[in-house]
Amino acid sequence: YFTQLLKRNCSSAFLQQRHTLLPSSQPNSKKTMARKFFVGGNWKCNGTVEEVKKIVTTLSEAEVPSEDVVEVVISPPFVFLPLVKTLLRRDFSIAAQNCWVRKGGAFTGEVSAEMLVNLGIPWVILGHSERRLLLNESNDFVADKVAYALSQGLKVIACVGETLEQRESGSTMAVVAAQTKAIAEQVMHWSNVVLAYEPVWAIGTGKVATPAQAQEVHFKLRKWLHVNVGAEVAASTRIIYGGSVNGANCKELAAQPDVDGFLVGGASLKPEFIDIIKSATVKTTAKSE
Repeated sequence: YFTQLLKRNCSSAFLQQRHTLLPSSQPNSKKTMARKFFVGGNWKCNGTVEEVKKIVTTLSEAEVPSEDVVEVVISPPFVFLPLVKTLLRRDFSIAAQNCWVRKGGAFTGEVSAEMLVNLGIPWVILGHSERRLLLNESNDFVADKVAYALSQGLKVIACVGETLEQRESGSTMAVVAAQTKAIAEQVMHWSNVVLAYEPVWAIGTGKVATPAQAQEVHFKLRKWLHVNVGAEVAASTRIIYGGSVNGANCKELAAQPDVDGFLVGGASLKPEFIDIIKSATVKTTAKSE
């Protein structure tokens, strides 16, 4: 514990030093197209064997953009991971919805990163607002989980976002920056990290951040990475949006320069998820123009 605390304090001091040394320049928006569009489908605590087979069949039969255009990652409940892995089309990948903060052992009900690696599951979602709020996962605890998952070879979708009360009080960026800072203090290499901005007030409520609201937070979050972590990380890290994304609003959201994809909840269980995947072509169209 002492070693972890020392490491965290040293990392924090290092980040603060970098903050004072780096110029507060803007992230380079011209590098946006170098970031492959990412669409994650978070099934949450839903599904039966029959429903899972039906959803996977629908996805397998769908015509979607190639892997060069979009990276698709499906995240079913733990119990369905082996089934989905067996049935899912090869150009889609799979994520778990959580993993334990350290090596497995006497932690009833938890699933370790090592177990996911053993199953051949490449991705994991960590820090989702439902776990932060319902299970009281703190910023530091989420950061510890992200760091450990990465150390075991997993790729991570790390979630950040503010509540309605925090947005209305004008503290959106303070909250999101604090969540991201905790991760940055633990993580040195960002190539296997996707940041998911999920305004809590827009998750499962039918409300959705306007394209301008989403772009504003994504831009500021990328600028925070630029100043506090580095220009290369800011330019290459994908920042995706989650919060009542559906087939009707996905194209306008995808057109925003700093929105690199989506983490989709309820709509990922429906055929419209295919339309959301197809919204990746908005980026390629903009690039060709």
